[in-house]
Amino acid sequence: MTDSAPASSSPASSSPVSGGPAAWLTLPEVAERIDLPVNKVNQLIRDRALLAVRRDGALRVPAELVANRTVLKHLPGVLTLLHDAGYNDEEALRWLYEPDDTLPGVPADALGTGRATEVKRRAQALGF
Repeated sequence: MTDSAPASSSPASSSPVSGGPAAWLTLPEVAERIDLPVNKVNQLIRDRALLAVRRDGALRVPAELVANRTVLKHLPGVLTLLHDAGYNDEEALRWLYEPDDTLPGVPADALGTGRATEVKRRAQALGF
């Protein structure tokens, strides 16, 4: 069900994600996992409630951002904060997967735990 893709960036983006997601999902796989039509998944991406980037010529979503048959609860808020701070999708992905010893781990992993408030606080601070 998951499709592993290299963490290399597309030609239009800058440097690759350091650690990166463990697995990638295509949009049809996301749709199946959260039981929505693909056009609704595309709407989630347009609304910045879900993050997708091009890998191997197709939009893909980090598998960790879709858990328990839904998008991680705090992801849309964090994506809004990152975009308000001027981050594009590739930069937001990089930020979510940049190792942070004080969390510990990466912000994307912390979103699914009790540390989501701290991740949102850090994302909000980027705008100042």
